[in-house]
Amino acid sequence: MSAPGIFKPPHPVNEPPKSYAPGSPERAELKERLRRMESERIRIPLVIGGKDVETGETFEAVMPHRRTHVLADVAKGGPEHVQQAIDAAREAHADWSRMPWHERASIFLRAAELLAGPWRSTLNAATMLNQSKTIHQAEIDAVCEMVDFWRYNVEFLTRIYAEQPYSPTGTWNRMEYRPLEGFVFAVSPFNFTCIGGNLSSTPALMGNTVVWKPASTAAVSAYYLMRLLQAAGLPDGVINLVYGSGATIGDAALASPELAGIHFTGSTAVFNGMWETVGRNIGSYRNYPRIVGETGGKDFILVHPSADPDAVTTAIVRGAFEYQGQKCSAASRLYVPSNLWPTIRERIVEDVSTIKIGDVSDFENFMGAVIDAAAFRTHAQAIEEARAAGAEILTGGEVDDSEGYFVSPTVIATDDPGFRLLRDELFGPILTTYVYDERRWEDTLELVDETAPYGLTGAVFATDRQAIEQAENALLYAAGNFYVNDKPTGAVVGQQPFGGSRASGTNDKAGSMWNLIRWVSPRTVKETFLSPTDYRYPYLAPDE
Repeated sequence: MSAPGIFKPPHPVNEPPKSYAPGSPERAELKERLRRMESERIRIPLVIGGKDVETGETFEAVMPHRRTHVLADVAKGGPEHVQQAIDAAREAHADWSRMPWHERASIFLRAAELLAGPWRSTLNAATMLNQSKTIHQAEIDAVCEMVDFWRYNVEFLTRIYAEQPYSPTGTWNRMEYRPLEGFVFAVSPFNFTCIGGNLSSTPALMGNTVVWKPASTAAVSAYYLMRLLQAAGLPDGVINLVYGSGATIGDAALASPELAGIHFTGSTAVFNGMWETVGRNIGSYRNYPRIVGETGGKDFILVHPSADPDAVTTAIVRGAFEYQGQKCSAASRLYVPSNLWPTIRERIVEDVSTIKIGDVSDFENFMGAVIDAAAFRTHAQAIEEARAAGAEILTGGEVDDSEGYFVSPTVIATDDPGFRLLRDELFGPILTTYVYDERRWEDTLELVDETAPYGLTGAVFATDRQAIEQAENALLYAAGNFYVNDKPTGAVVGQQPFGGSRASGTNDKAGSMWNLIRWVSPRTVKETFLSPTDYRYPYLAPDE
């Protein structure tokens, strides 16, 4: 039993990214870690109940930018391993859910310090090699944002727990924030290492136990995150790591009566399928499962005739092409007024021509490869579709999978406002542009709002304050994260809580207390100090 006290955790601060400039100690350390990990071919097991579990089947984790280079052989789980993970989560639930909150919090605060310190180069290198991220993109994801989640989530926990009801004299009303009854199924994508860490650890911080299925294309970074959490003191069975196909692992998890929640980031279609499965199974669950999902996006940059072309161009290049456009928030549709288009067009072509693409271990490269063969085919087909439709390829349009899955940063211009590439998510380095008549600003606001079914991120560029206000009002539901004179990417934990609605998810805002509240089931306790001893109320007395 812990000693009593009302404990206040350290005030959270955002982890500053390191520069990795030539001659810096972090650059030398990371280059050595990259060399070492490239030379290894490790075996990655499932981790269930704190134990390494090998299976009879494996898949290869490769480098997208050198697709024949195998980093690891990864154990592939089946329904029986999902059940083992559910059993381990159940066994761990009683002790973990009753552990004092500050003891749980200390584990994740320690994990943050381990990641910011001795584990930094390991998680960066794993993310760079297996997910083809440049060092800048890996640093802000696998290290800084993950550290921020672990630090800030503890602060959000204390704010939730501190929310208590009014107690009049003679009674004490309390609100207890119970973990959910059952296990949380965390399903994470390839594109952000920190999403996998956050989807699994946020419910765990609130006292839940978790079955975590990461994307197979991010198996290496997920493995090292799991090892880091074990090093931080996470008890066995709190988070259980199970690799495997989405359908195999997902069907087994969603069939369990013990499913208490789903914490998901991925495609809209997969999330819709999971929700439908839960609906069909609803009578078999002990509770109504909490369903939290961040899904697709068709994120926009909208330029007003008063905008600064230089600021717009920088936002376009960074917002559309950092990490090969493989961000839920990446700019993939651009609306430019006719008065600014000649200038912006020229500067986009000029800037994009300077972008270097290749092996992310070469720090001069701004872009790496797209994640796998399926993604490569999707982007190659989209570029050909644009050519066939008569759209103009302003820059880029080249693809090459001879060594890695490389797609050049591509800007397409179309005069069809309903063109498919303005509507459908591609999740790659392809930006589709529509030039509008500068006199039709209000009509364009309506066009941006109605073209795509998503509502994740968007940006408006303008120096005219009235135009900014018009955009904020007209695009109220078009973006859950709305940026004014900035690119639509780069949300920071504790500063811009992240999430969108419409076809982009449930908007439960990762990086805020609003996400954490989904992983508890409150109980109200009323204690009366002097209980009534007569059932009769005063109004029952006879008139005198």
